[in-house]
Amino acid sequence: MFFSKNGKIAQYPLLKCGVIYIFFAFLSCNRSSNNSTQNLNYDRVIDSARLVFDTGNPQKAIHYLDSVSNKYKNRTLLQKFHYYYVNYNFLYNKKKDNDKAMLYADSMLNLFDTPDKRLKNTYSLGQAYFFKGDIYFDENKYENAYQYYYQGKTIANKSLDDCTLGEYSYRMGMIMYKQDHFRVAAAYFKNSSIQTNTCAWGFTSFYRRQELLDNTGLSYSKINEADSAMMFYKKALKYIDNESRQFNAQKNLLDVARGVIYGNEANVYLKQNNFNLAGTLLKKSININLRKGNDNRDAQLAELKLAHLYDQENKIDSLIGLLKVVQLQFDSIKNPDAEADWNLLMANYFSKKNIPQTAFHYLVTYDALKDTITNQNKILKEADVTQQMKRLEKNYEFEKLQQYNKMQHFYLRIAFVFGLMLLLIISLIFLNWQKSKKNIKTLGRLNTHINDQNYHLENALTELNLSSREKDRILRTVAHDLRNPLGGVASLTSLMAEESEYTDEQKELIILIRETSNNSIELINEILEATDNTLTKTNKEKELVEINSLLSNSVELLRFKAAEKDQQIVVELMEIPVELYINREQIWRVISNLISNAIKFSLPDTIINVKLSDDAGTVKISVEDNGIGIPDNLKDKIFNMFTDAKRPGTAGERSFGLGLSICQQIVENHGGKIWFESEADKGTAFYITLNKQV
Repeated sequence: MFFSKNGKIAQYPLLKCGVIYIFFAFLSCNRSSNNSTQNLNYDRVIDSARLVFDTGNPQKAIHYLDSVSNKYKNRTLLQKFHYYYVNYNFLYNKKKDNDKAMLYADSMLNLFDTPDKRLKNTYSLGQAYFFKGDIYFDENKYENAYQYYYQGKTIANKSLDDCTLGEYSYRMGMIMYKQDHFRVAAAYFKNSSIQTNTCAWGFTSFYRRQELLDNTGLSYSKINEADSAMMFYKKALKYIDNESRQFNAQKNLLDVARGVIYGNEANVYLKQNNFNLAGTLLKKSININLRKGNDNRDAQLAELKLAHLYDQENKIDSLIGLLKVVQLQFDSIKNPDAEADWNLLMANYFSKKNIPQTAFHYLVTYDALKDTITNQNKILKEADVTQQMKRLEKNYEFEKLQQYNKMQHFYLRIAFVFGLMLLLIISLIFLNWQKSKKNIKTLGRLNTHINDQNYHLENALTELNLSSREKDRILRTVAHDLRNPLGGVASLTSLMAEESEYTDEQKELIILIRETSNNSIELINEILEATDNTLTKTNKEKELVEINSLLSNSVELLRFKAAEKDQQIVVELMEIPVELYINREQIWRVISNLISNAIKFSLPDTIINVKLSDDAGTVKISVEDNGIGIPDNLKDKIFNMFTDAKRPGTAGERSFGLGLSICQQIVENHGGKIWFESEADKGTAFYITLNKQV
């Protein structure tokens, strides 16, 4: 909004296409920052609608925006706000349809339905309150209008938003001006000018600031402070000239603003009877704003001012010619004040022409129009807006006090509940303390009892360790003492089996004795290995061993055993030999045990694959057979000492269940890992990894 030359409010919508540009500049200042393609496209839709508005086709722009907006379902909150505002602006300012405009004002307010949305969009929320207040004010429902203005101000105060406060001060300045409180209005306009300096820079904020300077000057002009009025008019013109280079695309609107200021300056010169300068400025103003698309309403008012000048200078021919031009404009420009002023000038003209009856007719019409205007403005002028705002402020403070009182009662109830809970907690703590004293005594007795039990357990464990070592010693002694005679029996039966003097039945018994002796010797050897304490003390006996050679030797020593079952051992060595820091005898024992097991549990005429490979910082040994495999129910037992997972070989070979336990112990003592993969009736693969590091 800005003031025209006679002090009446000239709305932006009177600027036909220019106002719409300002409106869309407002949208661009408040457009949401969303990087999605759809939202960016919708922003372009808004820009396209602006261009249609600028060409003087607002109805077409609204139709275009409505039809295209239906395709965009995921618009942001602010994009929806802008859409509603386009329709509100068109209905309120162009169509003067307050009922429909109110629907869009409500839609804007309903967007902010959560505290989070209200907090993040204070400027748009404040504007929505002001827009709804403007409709009520236009309908002379001042009480409702002030309430919405005040709510917008409250939002701005809470969020420390000076830009929105500037909008509030601007509206209060307009109200004070309408009530003829011109000095108060000037103060509001100056305050708004300071507050709007915090708004985002753009054409909207620029245009509003020059308007506030002009309005301040007009307010001072109304109280006959001509010097102050002219100072603000000059400031406004200088401000427009200094910033105009940034807004070349809005040159027409800048000319409109200058035309309004020229007309307001002319008011000052008219009061000073400087008719020549006043006439020149009025003609400049009319020449600008009478153009199509410019502020024709302001031009009409300027024409009437010029007509008053002709009346005072007794240029009655110029007067009647100008009044006829203005009369033709009443069909397109509805302005009761202008019509009243026109009738007064017509009365003056016919009075000067000495036609009193016609002059009286126009004078009566003038009085009737003025009475209507006066009655319409009477409620507003009689209202004490300051007191109403103070009452709203008190109501707001009272509501805040009520809310504070409710919160205090709420906190008091919480404090009371917490007090009861604290008392209960203290009582529970006291009871628990009493119980704790008893429990401590009981725990003391239990602790003493446990200590006694621990002492006895430690003694029992010590005795158990001694018993275990003694058991191992006895077992080793017995096994060692049995090995020699059994070895002798095995050797003697081997010689006897070669003699031909025995019957077949006797030879069969001798061979049975020999095999039993050999199996017993093998069992004794495994028992001696299992009870060998040196398995866990390998560090002193480690040396650098070339692993390819060790594996080859192990395989060669067992080829004869595989050949007995028509089996073949295939060896794959590393391309680059590697030396490992290991106990040669123990690792040889592991490899031999795994290959022996593969021979034992593989069928005749099968292949056993032995492979040595480099595996990410370790050396990996694998022994893979195509034998009977390991059933699922035995897989978690085969590494146990004296396991019950032992099974006979494919040729009836005995198994004692100690070998894999010994292999696991040796490998782990070397810092390595041993594991297997097996499928029943398809074969088994054992894997060993040994670290390369010394």
